[in-house]
Amino acid sequence: MTFTVIMIVCVGIVLGIAAMFGAAVSKGYDYKHKVDPLPDDADHYKYEFDEDKKSDAN
Repeated sequence: MTFTVIMIVCVGIVLGIAAMFGAAVSKGYDYKHKVDPLPDDADHYKYEFDEDKKSDAN
């Protein structure tokens, strides 16, 4: 009897963790990114990088 109760509690915990993991992954895919990870214009990225270096030097 005790073993059965412990197994049911353990399975419940595992299913709860799996559900939380699934919710976190789903929410991550729904997130709208504000910065394009793959900019179309490589020169534009280089220009921004150069500007950042200049502002850091000041």
